[in-house]
Amino acid sequence: MPTLSDLVVRHTALDEADLDWLHSLVSDWQLLADLSFADLILWTPLLEERGWIAIAQMRPTTGPTVYHDDIVGSVVGSGERHLIDTAWNERRICREGDPDWSTGVPVREETIPVRRTLPDGSGRFIGVIQRSTNLSSARTPSRLELTYLQSASDLAQMVAEGRFPFSGDEPILVRSPRVGDGLLRLDRAGRVTYASPNALSAYRRLGLHADLVGAELGRVTAQLCYSDEPINEDLMIVASGRAAKETEVESGGTIVQLRAIPLIVGGGRIGALVLIRDVTELRRRERELMTKDATIREIHHRVKNNLQTVAALLRLQARRLRVPEGREALEEAVRRVGSIAIVHETLSHAPEEFVDFDDIADRVIAMAGEVSAPEAGVTPRRVGAFGVLPSLIATPLAMALTELLQNALQHGRPKRLQVVVKAEPERLNILVWDDGLGLPEDFDLENSTSLGLQIVRTLVVGELSGKLALAPRDGGGTEASLSIPLPTTPPDTPQRRTP
Repeated sequence: MPTLSDLVVRHTALDEADLDWLHSLVSDWQLLADLSFADLILWTPLLEERGWIAIAQMRPTTGPTVYHDDIVGSVVGSGERHLIDTAWNERRICREGDPDWSTGVPVREETIPVRRTLPDGSGRFIGVIQRSTNLSSARTPSRLELTYLQSASDLAQMVAEGRFPFSGDEPILVRSPRVGDGLLRLDRAGRVTYASPNALSAYRRLGLHADLVGAELGRVTAQLCYSDEPINEDLMIVASGRAAKETEVESGGTIVQLRAIPLIVGGGRIGALVLIRDVTELRRRERELMTKDATIREIHHRVKNNLQTVAALLRLQARRLRVPEGREALEEAVRRVGSIAIVHETLSHAPEEFVDFDDIADRVIAMAGEVSAPEAGVTPRRVGAFGVLPSLIATPLAMALTELLQNALQHGRPKRLQVVVKAEPERLNILVWDDGLGLPEDFDLENSTSLGLQIVRTLVVGELSGKLALAPRDGGGTEASLSIPLPTTPPDTPQRRTP
């Protein structure tokens, strides 16, 4: 399905500033849908105003929907939707008309012109919101529903006047309070005129024992949260409804999130809505995760230090050995331990068990080049990007890469050595090639006695469930190809970067 941006760019004459305004509106219009108990469809004029195209749709969480199918992408001609045309031409909210029964249920249609405020204070109309209310469950509204509807009417007027969304503000977070979490309606002086049951419950958990309705919210909230400490100015601004901002208050172990939406109609502030959400458990879990992440990073840091100590001891022992074979074996062990230490060092700085393997690969390549450069006269190079990999893949891959580079530099005597990477969505293909002496004629990877190649085969085939092949390279030299399957990335983990 095409995105809002795609539809606007392909089918309308709106500019980039108009598109940014529509993105801001759509990112926060769930509030209007929930307060209205209605579906919202955003229509924008087609090129040369030959009709309308639906570029966004929102269903309410507080009432039944009218449209079970997606409307986004639908096109209607001029004159087919009288209320849309009227709202656009007359620049006003249209509520006239009887309920529509064409879908089998009574639906009340309203339209709201969308006005973007320009830097000079003037306005530009860029679309129309169709608000459709399912009346099949209509009954005598409660005070909560009446407050919702009045607030929705005020927000709709703000949309028509270009005062909502709030220009210049940061995007509202996904975890911001919603209408159903808790709602307070304030008057111009910041006093509570209505409090939903959930909002009352949240303030009871903060320690409020008096009645909230009629109280000045900023003063009450400050008394609950502060004693001798200075009062947080952001809290007073949000709790009084003077600015469109968010904050959190904590008292008695309870944490409550507040979001203020000033209601500005006809050029003056008539009051505000304050959305409330109890986030105590959410913040507790976040703190636990932060503690867990810090512990894991500290473990990786200590493992890295221990591995570096082991490498230093092996290096010291190698210097004292007079047997060349023994010294060479210890030096190879130092390099293997060093490649593992590089992975743990990277993990000690990562918030997740995922690492940017490009940095690890470059350090492994540099380490191999520093050790072998004096005798081989070649510096290995990397082409392509590995991206972000899980630690379970990073550690064995770093060791395998170390062994292949070291083997090529020591036995191939190449002039050029490259690591070529091609990352696919579910597979990582790596080619390590050189232009050196090449493989012996009777070479057989399965029966090779080389410890380095045996380690590589064990790591790639046995641990990573991948494929490994060594073959002569066209034009001379050797190429080692690795094909490693990658796990499907869960939604809440970092995405791999592809070149």
